[in-house]
Amino acid sequence: MMLKIDKNVTIVDVRSPDEYSIEHVPGAINIPLDRLESNIAEFKKMPKPVIIYCRSGFRSETAVSILKQNGITEVIDGGGILDMLNRY
Repeated sequence: MMLKIDKNVTIVDVRSPDEYSIEHVPGAINIPLDRLESNIAEFKKMPKPVIIYCRSGFRSETAVSILKQNGITEVIDGGGILDMLNRY
């Protein structure tokens, strides 16, 4: 699925700050998976849809599930960083 990345989309990297500092999708914000639930209010304010990615796709899948359980339905699993860099 191709999405146009613009100001109406939020990209979130759920990897660690160290991983994020090495490489990330331009414009992505870093909210590590272990801090996701404490940032639910912030997610609710973000432009939608929210696209989540990590290194391989496992953490992003988990993050999408957590967000949906907390009422954030406009969320997309972007998979791994290489998927994201190649796609967008």
